[in-house]
Amino acid sequence: MRPLLIIKAGDTLPEIAARRGDYDIWIRDGLGLGALPVDTVCVHRDEVLPPADAVAGVVVTGSPAMVSHREAWSERTAAWLAEAVASGTLILGICYGHQLLAHALGGRAGPNPKGRQIGTIEVELDAPGDALLGALPRELVVQATHVEVVLEFPDAAVPLAKNVMDAHAGFRLGESTWGVQFHPEFDADIMRGYIEGRRDLIAGEGGDPDALLARCRDSSHGRTLLGRFGALVEQAEGVRGPA
Repeated sequence: MRPLLIIKAGDTLPEIAARRGDYDIWIRDGLGLGALPVDTVCVHRDEVLPPADAVAGVVVTGSPAMVSHREAWSERTAAWLAEAVASGTLILGICYGHQLLAHALGGRAGPNPKGRQIGTIEVELDAPGDALLGALPRELVVQATHVEVVLEFPDAAVPLAKNVMDAHAGFRLGESTWGVQFHPEFDADIMRGYIEGRRDLIAGEGGDPDALLARCRDSSHGRTLLGRFGALVEQAEGVRGPA
């Protein structure tokens, strides 16, 4: 049985990792997989990716790195992702992973002209009939932390999501590749940890960390998205019947 692959592109904040673990653990939990195995490759530590046809599906994590810096490990991962997309592998890019997918497929990522977005946010979906996002409500409540965004989608991309800070918050390419700028694997507790960890940066940019903390709230939307992606991968592998 081919595994689902988590491409880990960075590490969470140390104080969060000490009590809650890291991106790959939260994603694995949210996917809700049964018998399908899960492998993690830490590309930011130069671990080697397997052949794309050796995996059932892929989730690309967030990262404190910046896609626009074009670090060698990131560019290698982008090239691998372009091959995986061409082969029809089911792929979900999260935050950095969303930006990296867009970059790999001919789009452009870079600093958000509107500045940092962090906290519990609302995202507007326009995804009727979409295999991954179509069953979710039009207005999502999710968690986010980023300073870079997708500035231009790849030519063939279908826009799926936006919010007041980001017109390119989600896309699909073909029938098997998705990117979302938010973090469906975060809950409100993790989000508060990020706001506390970025408190000085937020305040230095003119933001209000205490107000952001007060607005943090949990939502089932992110977990539903991850669970749906896990179901799509298991269905494709014949592990689970149609939802």
